[in-house]
Amino acid sequence: MTATTLYTPAVEKRTFSLPLRLALASTDTPGALLDGAWWPRSRDLTAELPALTAVLDPRWGRITHVTVNPTLWPVIPRKVPVDGHVVSVGWFTAEQDPHKLMLLSYTVGRWDLLVIPPQTDPAIAAWLMTAATGPLRSHTASELLERAKFQRLVTEADQAREAVWDSEGGHGPRATPPARSV
Repeated sequence: MTATTLYTPAVEKRTFSLPLRLALASTDTPGALLDGAWWPRSRDLTAELPALTAVLDPRWGRITHVTVNPTLWPVIPRKVPVDGHVVSVGWFTAEQDPHKLMLLSYTVGRWDLLVIPPQTDPAIAAWLMTAATGPLRSHTASELLERAKFQRLVTEADQAREAVWDSEGGHGPRATPPARSV
């Protein structure tokens, strides 16, 4: 079972006008490599983490630490103030997949989310969210993004072939059905 959450908080210090793009997998698959996917709108952790933790805190317990790989995050703050507490942010280069966000909670444990790049096409992002929350979840975050790249290339090639076929007369003018007389 997959849960996709669109979250717009009521009133906070800062108003989020756009819903949170998050898909969480069911917890009944032991040993899965990912627990879901998050599609932030920017690479600004200070701006993005408060909305994410606001949704996850009630589900997973208070998020206390987050780790990222600095390869894709231009600025990594040491601490990010979120709703009523502070989340510590750490980073690992070789030890952590660049496309993964690791969240830690004192009460429940650890979760790994695929981080979909902000500029990703919505159709590809939807495919990634589905793949990251599917029943198998046996691919790493980077493997999923490589598969998504391949998926995008195949789709573009199919569209190009279709355009050539159309331009060579493949689809003729659509026949209009005859008018019915009553």
